[in-house]
Amino acid sequence: MSHSLGYSLLGIGYSAPATQRLPPPPTPSLAYPVQRRTLFFVNKRPQEKLRDAAVEVTHRLQSAGFTAYWAGGCVRDMIMGRRPVDYDIATSARPEQVQAVFPGAKLVGKAFGVALVHRDAADFEVATFRTDHAYKDGRHPEHVTFSNPERDAKRRDFTINALFFDPITETIFDFVGGRKDLAQQRIRTVGSPARRFAEDHLRMLRAVRFAATLDFTIDPATKTAIQRHAAKLAQISPERIAQELTRLLLEAKAAGEALVLLDEVGLLAVILPEVAAMKGQEQPVRFHPEGDVFRHTVLLLNLCDQRDPILTYAALLHDIGKPATARTDENGRVRFNRHAAHGETLTRQILARLRFPTAQIDAIAHCVGNHMRFMDVQKMRRATLRKLVGAPTFATELALHRLDCLASHGKMDNFEFLQKTLQEFESEPVMPPPWISGRDIMALGVAQGPLVGKWKKRAYDMQLEGEAASREDLLAWLQKEIAREARRS
Repeated sequence: MSHSLGYSLLGIGYSAPATQRLPPPPTPSLAYPVQRRTLFFVNKRPQEKLRDAAVEVTHRLQSAGFTAYWAGGCVRDMIMGRRPVDYDIATSARPEQVQAVFPGAKLVGKAFGVALVHRDAADFEVATFRTDHAYKDGRHPEHVTFSNPERDAKRRDFTINALFFDPITETIFDFVGGRKDLAQQRIRTVGSPARRFAEDHLRMLRAVRFAATLDFTIDPATKTAIQRHAAKLAQISPERIAQELTRLLLEAKAAGEALVLLDEVGLLAVILPEVAAMKGQEQPVRFHPEGDVFRHTVLLLNLCDQRDPILTYAALLHDIGKPATARTDENGRVRFNRHAAHGETLTRQILARLRFPTAQIDAIAHCVGNHMRFMDVQKMRRATLRKLVGAPTFATELALHRLDCLASHGKMDNFEFLQKTLQEFESEPVMPPPWISGRDIMALGVAQGPLVGKWKKRAYDMQLEGEAASREDLLAWLQKEIAREARRS
């Protein structure tokens, strides 16, 4: 079945009935004389150029005698009044026929009928309508046969991703009830949920991502099927799980609620059992009136408005060490001695398991391992404070500290103190170059070895503390102290 929209991409007009009305796009400046089959890109924004290029690719395929539509997420976003970030095109043309229309096209998945067409500084995936057969590994079909739009729609994951749109005739093609599910803000599989998830286990995690990103609910039958088949997600490669998890946390309307949904459908215990273990772990009410460690983490993630992967994962894992270190003292208070250090170890293990890049693991683990230092910033020596503020991860650590406080006791005195300290350091380098080098130390009679590093650190701490007025004063002090140590030994 098809539905005419009246949604003009060509600047002709907008006349959709109220029941089918879409938000009108920004007034396009596209000149599209169909009889000349040419497009003109003049003074366009990147998103407009991307859309226009997608129209051109579709039009050229249709002009060559093939069926060609926009497919999937771009159609979904367009109906919802959102700007698509990319455009996938589905066509009756075989890969070699796509290459004939676009001689520079690359076949990136010939067995699956996928060609990559480059236009106006953008790449478009052009895929032949197909039917998938017998999934071999819970992720990929063993083989495909080329088919038609309706069969292609019925092999896709969710109804809202199985819509087609012809930008030339401005017609939507909906074979699976995707428009109704969009209207009802519902994530529902195409056909049997059990079959869809048996074909591709990653679809279970994608269902949660779409629900959290679009602020939709998951259809009850689809949700039940995820709960029943959740354990199969462990068969998917860690890299793909990490990609979906990262997108989920960074794109969700509320990352904390996304975490709750992951837990409700049974996927959290499969992906991150260490995070699932935070549920029910009590905390002292004086410092954490919000509840257990999991609830604290949920609130913290909901407050996280910086969509940065380092901060987001540091927020997710900052208290990961608490369940294993929980102890009740003689007064009945729960304590988590050295939970930050244990959390750093667990963070490295978790992120390595998910195949994160080493640099990201180091940055996230550092934030987790050091997040408790902020309790003592107002008591720190000036040198120690300078080192804290001068760390490459300090901005992320400070943001994490702020969120940690807001999601618990709400006391912001240490955060405000550090903001004031940053202002004081603005007029000078936070970590100035050291006045004293290792060669200076050895010139004063210290043999090459660990003692050189020890004296360098003492000298630099004195410099940072302002206890020496100049390099000369610091050298004089070192000469005296080194001589004194030598006499003692």
